[in-house]
Amino acid sequence: MKLLRLLSVGLSLLLALNSQAQKKQSAAFSRADTLRGSITPERAWWNLLHYDIRVQPDIVAQTIKGSVSIQFKALQKPLKMQVDLQQPLKIDSIIWQKGKKEKLIFQRSGNVAMVTMPAFLKAGMEGLVTVYYQGVPRAAVRAPWDGGISWSKDELGNPFVATSCQGLGASVWWPCKDHQYDEPELGVTIGVRVPDTLMNVSNGRLIETIQHEDKTKSWVWQVKSPINNYSVSMNIGKYVQFKENYQGENGNLDLTYYVLPQNLNGAKKQFEQVKPMIKCFEHWFGPYPFYSDGFKLVEVPYLGMEHQSNVAYGNKYQNGYLGRDLSGTGWGLKWDFIIIHESGHEWFGNNITSVDIADMWIHEGFTNYSETLFTECMDGKSAGNAYNKGARRNIKNDKPILGVYNVHNTGSGDMYPKASAMIHTIRMSMNNDEKFRQLLRHLNKRFFHKQVTTDMIQKEMSAFAGYNLKTVFKQYLTTTQIPELEYQLSADGRQLKYRYTNAVPDFNLQLPLTTGNDILVLKPKVKQWQLLQLTQKQAAGLDLEKLADYFYIVINGRKEAQIKMN
Repeated sequence: MKLLRLLSVGLSLLLALNSQAQKKQSAAFSRADTLRGSITPERAWWNLLHYDIRVQPDIVAQTIKGSVSIQFKALQKPLKMQVDLQQPLKIDSIIWQKGKKEKLIFQRSGNVAMVTMPAFLKAGMEGLVTVYYQGVPRAAVRAPWDGGISWSKDELGNPFVATSCQGLGASVWWPCKDHQYDEPELGVTIGVRVPDTLMNVSNGRLIETIQHEDKTKSWVWQVKSPINNYSVSMNIGKYVQFKENYQGENGNLDLTYYVLPQNLNGAKKQFEQVKPMIKCFEHWFGPYPFYSDGFKLVEVPYLGMEHQSNVAYGNKYQNGYLGRDLSGTGWGLKWDFIIIHESGHEWFGNNITSVDIADMWIHEGFTNYSETLFTECMDGKSAGNAYNKGARRNIKNDKPILGVYNVHNTGSGDMYPKASAMIHTIRMSMNNDEKFRQLLRHLNKRFFHKQVTTDMIQKEMSAFAGYNLKTVFKQYLTTTQIPELEYQLSADGRQLKYRYTNAVPDFNLQLPLTTGNDILVLKPKVKQWQLLQLTQKQAAGLDLEKLADYFYIVINGRKEAQIKMN
C-alpha cells in the first residue's frame, strides 16, 4: 500500500508538472505569434495568385516606399483579409483594383492589417488589391541570420544593398500573405527603382528596364514559378554580369552571374563549380525545378541565402565556409560551401517548401545532405560518408529539431547536421543507393512546387525504405537522445546478443552490415535482447563498431564467456 501511495503521489506530481509545462509553453507565445504563424481564417478564405511588387529604396535615408498588388481568388465566403507588414513600416492606403476602384478600410494591429473586403466579393471570384506603403524597414543586424535590409557599401565605396529575411519574414520589407503554406501560383513581378548608376537584381528574368527623368532606373524582373515569400529578394550594386549555358535534364538552362567588377576574375574561376553542382544535384534530386526562371548567382554583402533562381553569394570566392571545413575532415575545403549549400535549396526549400517553419528541417536537413552528395559526386562514396560523419561534431542535441506549430517557431539548429545525419542513417538502412536516389527524385517530382509537412515526407520515405520510419523520425526530430546499440558477443564470436537503449519505444531502425560475403540485417528492439547465431565466416567478418561510421547511433558492446538471455 505504501508503494502504491508513493506511485500515486509520483504520478500526480508528474501530471501537475506536465500541465504546468504545457501552460508555460502556451504562455510563451502571444496572439501576435499566432497571427504570424497560423493559417488564420483571414488567410484561409483566399488563394494567392500573383504579387506585383514595386519599390523605391532611398539608399541615403535607408527608407523604402512602394506598392504591392495582390491578385487572389476567393475560396469561400470572404472574411477580412490579413495582410502582413512589419513595423515600423506604415500602410498609406489599400485600394480595390478589380473593376471600379475603391479605397478599402483596414485596421492595423502590430504587424498585421485586417482589410474589409467589398460586399460584392463572393466565393469563386478573383480580386486584386494594391497596398501602398512606406517607412523605415528593419535594418539587418547580422545578415542572413538576423536579417532585414543590409545598407552597406562595397570596398570601392559604392552602395551595396541586399535583403535577407528567412525566418524573420518577407513582411519586413514588403506587405504580403507572410506564411509558407500559400505561394503565388502565377509567380511574382518585382520592380525596383534605383539610381541609374546602379543595378537591381531580383528573382527570375529581367523583362524591362525603365529610365526615369530623375536619373533613376527601374529594373523589372519576372518569376513565372510559385515562390516562397522569403526567397523574393532585392540586390542593389554596381554589378557586371557574365553568362553560361548548361544542357540539363530539361534542356538548356541559363546560368547568369552578377558580381562586383573588382571581383570578376575571381568569380569566373570560383563559379566553375556551378555546372558540376547542377549535374550532381540533377542526378540525385531530379531536374532543376526552375528552368523557366533560369539560375543566377548574385554577389551580396553578407554570407549567402537560397533566394529562388537568384542565389545570394558572399563567401569571398574561396572554398569551404569562409575558408573553414565544417566537417573537420578536409573534404569541405574542396568546394565552395555557399555555391553548393544554397543552390541545394533550389530543390529542398524552394521547390519543396514546408507548410510551417516548425518543419524547417525539411529545407535544411536535405540541403545539408546535399553537401554529402556533392562530396560523393566529386570524390566517391567513402569521401561523402566521411564528410557526413565529420559534420556530426556540429550537433548540439540542445532541444528537438521540430519547432512549435502555428506560432512561427523553429526548433534546434540541429535541423542542419543532425537531420542530415538522420537522412544518411535512413539511406544506410535501405542499403540500396539507387533506390535512395529514386526516393529523392520522387520527392521532388511528387511535391513539385508544393508545400509539405514532416508527416508527408515520412510516409513517402517509408514507402521506399520498405518499413515504417515513424519512430525513426520521432527519435531524431523530437528528442535529444542518441540511440544506443548495446551488444554482447560470446568469446568465440559465434553468438551475438543485441538491443536498443536510449531510444523512443518501438524505435525500429534497421542495421544492414556486411560480414564476409553475407549481409546481415539486424532489427534491434528497444530494451529487448535478441540472440543471433553466427556462422564462422559471419563471425570472422563481424565489426559492429563500424556501424557508428554510417549510422547516427552509439555502439556499446563487450565480449562475454557465455551469453545469457535476461
